[in-house]
Amino acid sequence: MPIHVGIDVGGTFTDAVAISDGHTVRGKAFSTKDVTTGILGALAVLQSELDLSEANFFADVTRFVLGNTIVTNAVDEHKFAPVGLLTTQGFRDTLRISRSARGSARDPHELVPRADILPRSNIREIAERVDSSGVILAPIKEDDIKAAVDDLIDGGAKAIAVCFLWSFRNPAHERAVADFMDKHHPDTPYSTSTELTPVYREYERMITTTLDAAVKPIVSTHFGHLAHDLEGRGLKCRVQIMQVHGGFLSVEETSKAPIAMFNSGPVGGVTGARLLGSQLGRSKVLTADMGGTSLDAAAIVDGQFRVSPRAQVGEWPTSLTAVDIESIGAGGGSIAWVDERGLLRVGPHSAGSTPGPACYGRGGTLPTVTDATLTMGLINPDYYLGGTVELDPKSAVAAIDSEVGTPLGLSVDEAAQGIYRLTVAQMANALRKITVNRGHDPREFTLIAFGGACGLFAAAIGAQAGVREVVIPRNAAVFSAYGLMHADSIYSIVQTSPWNFGLPAHDLERTFSVLEERARAWFDAEGIEEDKRELVREADMKFAGQIFEVTTRLSAETFTDADKDALRARFIADYEAEFGLGTAWTEAEIVLINTRVRATGISDVQEATVTGTGLTHSHTTREIVDPSSGKRVTVPVHRNAFGATEPLAGPCVLEEPDTTIFVPSGATLHNHIDHLLIDLASN
Repeated sequence: MPIHVGIDVGGTFTDAVAISDGHTVRGKAFSTKDVTTGILGALAVLQSELDLSEANFFADVTRFVLGNTIVTNAVDEHKFAPVGLLTTQGFRDTLRISRSARGSARDPHELVPRADILPRSNIREIAERVDSSGVILAPIKEDDIKAAVDDLIDGGAKAIAVCFLWSFRNPAHERAVADFMDKHHPDTPYSTSTELTPVYREYERMITTTLDAAVKPIVSTHFGHLAHDLEGRGLKCRVQIMQVHGGFLSVEETSKAPIAMFNSGPVGGVTGARLLGSQLGRSKVLTADMGGTSLDAAAIVDGQFRVSPRAQVGEWPTSLTAVDIESIGAGGGSIAWVDERGLLRVGPHSAGSTPGPACYGRGGTLPTVTDATLTMGLINPDYYLGGTVELDPKSAVAAIDSEVGTPLGLSVDEAAQGIYRLTVAQMANALRKITVNRGHDPREFTLIAFGGACGLFAAAIGAQAGVREVVIPRNAAVFSAYGLMHADSIYSIVQTSPWNFGLPAHDLERTFSVLEERARAWFDAEGIEEDKRELVREADMKFAGQIFEVTTRLSAETFTDADKDALRARFIADYEAEFGLGTAWTEAEIVLINTRVRATGISDVQEATVTGTGLTHSHTTREIVDPSSGKRVTVPVHRNAFGATEPLAGPCVLEEPDTTIFVPSGATLHNHIDHLLIDLASN
């Protein structure tokens, strides 16, 4: 029987979902530094749930989609491979100059430069020059390439990045470096900006290229081990990797541009939420994915998630096209601490899975969000992950008391409640950024909350952000892994191609045709059938004089002069949807900067139901610290709430094997199409 598998490697847990014969099973394991061990541990749980031997399981797997944190962790922790950069003579300090250190901080002492991806000593200038029209002014010399590359590699560089001025207008010089690398250093990975991101804005293009080169040796090591282990266990299908733009690519394609794996796990959750929102009949959806390390939030309107053409990767602005996800360091493993001003803080640092929260008993001594919820009685220490992980409440209490309670003069209960409420406030702010800050009314949205830790906070987040209903999917604890299996194969190609409405339409059509030819070649290489192919044309456009662009979708048909008015009207509509009615500067000239083609291979996904526990709904009671009042109260604790036939009124706690849900006073929980819906309208 064919088996489809989705794997989401998080900072604390590795989640796995398998669909077989129309049924879904799920599993969790602690994430490991080598990634592979955690994945194999989660797959072992699936094998047990399906009652299959390892050999039979892998023999039946026909689809394997992976979302991982290899690149995300490298970027967040600044753990890069030593990389050398080649750039045009006179532009050695582009990365250092940056876009200045301006940010949201009001204290000028906090406006510090971004971290260096590589030391300045690892940057070499090449005497070459291409002008803004692509005309070669100073030809590149192979002797100069050899001297620079050999010097960098001899100095310890494990990868080479190449970003020349105006190379996106004429890639000849970057291709000359690529040819040299292929011939003389075939084992050294390299990245060229013209292959990776041939668009204008020198700084963002150079950052993207340098980051890509800096993670290539790391990715090749991890994937080498993973591929070897999976093949040794009998996996015959291709491993597919989720990308930052919302679709997956094969391992072979991913290895060409691994930086596109940034946030690949959270993107799977957004994909799953889009599908669930459609099934529930909700046109406006917010997502909140809270795991052990972070909360990731996104907005979906009319079935479309927002895609940014200038994605923020860690602290760096890049030229990547990515699903717009707001991430903050607030997860179950986020550490609570008191700063030098005597104020309570939560995150962004996480205890991860090793040593983990103090209550894990793995050597951790710092209090985390999980320790706080355990101390408040919201988590059952004997039923964490269905009882497979035993928690130590005494260690949680000791950590909170020593690191938060005593320094702030609070009782343990007060300190734990403070950690909970501050965590909620930070996560609600993340939702406001993608709703109120962008002109959306949060009352019109449904919050789909998932991730193993989110159920305890979802109702409180929604209420504070102004949302009226929250949906907890039945497979909430592994929802991102589930969403990965429902993603399509996507290949995005972008090119800076300046054009305005005074120019002939065929100039723009010619550019799109070239990109589409590359897309069709990718379809053929991936073996995607004709009836599964979809091409979408997009353009990054702006009013003359503005700095940044808005992305507008074009018709997939041939663009002619007769289509100019429709394109102009569509751009104005998109602009006002982004910035508000009446904001479009309609008298100004409209300029098209980048052309983009998104090639999609539509995936065949098994229809499936979630396999339940087989238990009837039951409940007992437990004393908890109420998150709102801070008082200790006794509340019902429900098991297998998906089997409940009547609404459940808050306050109450719901315990599932891999997640726990808290329903506050004034809210009501219902079963809705095999998912849990928390009605906050009366709260």
